[in-house]
Amino acid sequence: GSPGRSGEGAGMNRPGTSLSKQKQKQRAAPKVAPGKKAEAQKPDLQDFLKNCDYVGAITLLEFERKAREERPHLLMWLAFSYFHNGDYKKAIDTYDDALKKEKKEHDPHIPVYKACCYYALQQYTEAEEEAQKAPDSELKTRLLFHTAHKKNDESAMMAQHQQLTDSREDQLGLAAIQYLRSHFQEATDIYKRLLVDDREHWALNVYIAFCYYKLDYYDVALEILNSYLVQYPNSITAVNLKACSHYQLYNGKAAEQELRVLQQASSSGNIFQEHDLLQHNLVVFRNGENAIQVLPPLLDIIPEARLNLVIYHLRTDEPQEAFKLIKDLEPAVPREYILKGVVFAALGQRTGSRDHLKMAQQLFQLVGASASECDTIPGRQCMASCFFLLRQFEDVLVYLKSIKPYFANDDDFNWNYGIACASASDYAEAKEALLQVQNDKYRAEFCYLSWLCRCYVMSGEPSLAWETYARLETTNESFNLLHLIANDCYKMGHFYYSCKAFDVLERLDPDPEFWEGKRGAAIGVFQRAVAGKLGGEMDKLQEVVNILRTANNHQVDQIVNRVIKPWAKENRVKLDI
Repeated sequence: GSPGRSGEGAGMNRPGTSLSKQKQKQRAAPKVAPGKKAEAQKPDLQDFLKNCDYVGAITLLEFERKAREERPHLLMWLAFSYFHNGDYKKAIDTYDDALKKEKKEHDPHIPVYKACCYYALQQYTEAEEEAQKAPDSELKTRLLFHTAHKKNDESAMMAQHQQLTDSREDQLGLAAIQYLRSHFQEATDIYKRLLVDDREHWALNVYIAFCYYKLDYYDVALEILNSYLVQYPNSITAVNLKACSHYQLYNGKAAEQELRVLQQASSSGNIFQEHDLLQHNLVVFRNGENAIQVLPPLLDIIPEARLNLVIYHLRTDEPQEAFKLIKDLEPAVPREYILKGVVFAALGQRTGSRDHLKMAQQLFQLVGASASECDTIPGRQCMASCFFLLRQFEDVLVYLKSIKPYFANDDDFNWNYGIACASASDYAEAKEALLQVQNDKYRAEFCYLSWLCRCYVMSGEPSLAWETYARLETTNESFNLLHLIANDCYKMGHFYYSCKAFDVLERLDPDPEFWEGKRGAAIGVFQRAVAGKLGGEMDKLQEVVNILRTANNHQVDQIVNRVIKPWAKENRVKLDI
């Protein structure tokens, strides 16, 4: 449903995922003059590194290590290659080997390199401890800045922030923190400044596109992304972001179409199985397909996986499971506040918990009243939801009417709008909205049927309410619906249908109240006949008499024989009494 539709899509390329592994790239064949045989030539390490072919670099360096070839800083290059290939544990082991082998001459910065590996493995305490062993450097400052952020240590973050310089690396590190703290505009400003200094730093375009994506400017994100995709058309991160923008602008099918370029460029069998991010996003693009298999292992790797699994549980009507996943999440952006509110509302309505409903109402109010969201569609939906939970339906309608044109065929909107109109006594508008709901599951719910029947009765169409009841099987819910029809019809003066309903109720449960209702409704039909309001429907009076005759009550004789019969005789109304 609407607040719930939060298919997140674009995840960042986080360390610790299979995304950064196995980046085997096709290497260009050496150019050889025609007719001349190519000589077997040992590949060059710098060529591998320049092409980001870390598998090739590792293969070469491991070969040299086994052959005991002398290459300056061989272990350092090997550890570097392992790190960039996503083999963080092997990188740590190789740095340890370098420390042992080059006891006196080793690089004093090895601890901070190891700290980067621990950070990538999400072992933030170990990363911090290891970094402290290294001499001060820009890399050490950046690393401690990021571990402080991961551990929510604001004072440590401030201390490291003050140490940052204007170097490109430090500014990129600062921009990343701004992004992770959802300060997308501040991150964009840093990236744009850096882009002015170096127009050919193509990756900056991807970072700026990520920020615009997060700010909901999907078309702008696509435009900026293009300059990078022209240079690197098969970049997984960039193609994925393009697909996510298409998902937000169009639909899942359009998004999946964009990912095909990766499968075509891939030499492996199924690229989607190898990359966590693509696997995750396919679940979103396919509307939750395979969510229960794919998303749980990704909860600590891709932040959006948790939100999308929550949405999956809401869609499958498992609010308790959704609650377990989201209860400890500290929301940072409107979408997270909204999703948490939806879960609390769903659970509160399911269990009758006032505390959960109050929490949901506060979360919705927080978003809907915020300066940045109050005039957005989700912001207005939030205010409507807040007032709905407070049962202030006139206020609900102020917000829902302002966004109604955007939800012409949306079942969730029509459901909420219909019930709000009915609660505010605008039954004609309510009936129209409820009849637009297409979802069969929704249309079979007691809540829907009871509101629709009330709208029929209040709009002067009690026969439609009766037909709705007549189509149901006999259950507790149909009994309750009959109760509602009986009382609402009585209140509105539709005594014939009220009498029929009270008659069935009395046969199902011989409660004296039902007899009193039936008797009152029968007198109501008779009264309309006396006033000449039944017109050509005198057969309704006959049916009411027949209904009374079946009752086992001493008052029947008095009503039928002493009141209705003499009147019928006097007014020449043909009744079979």
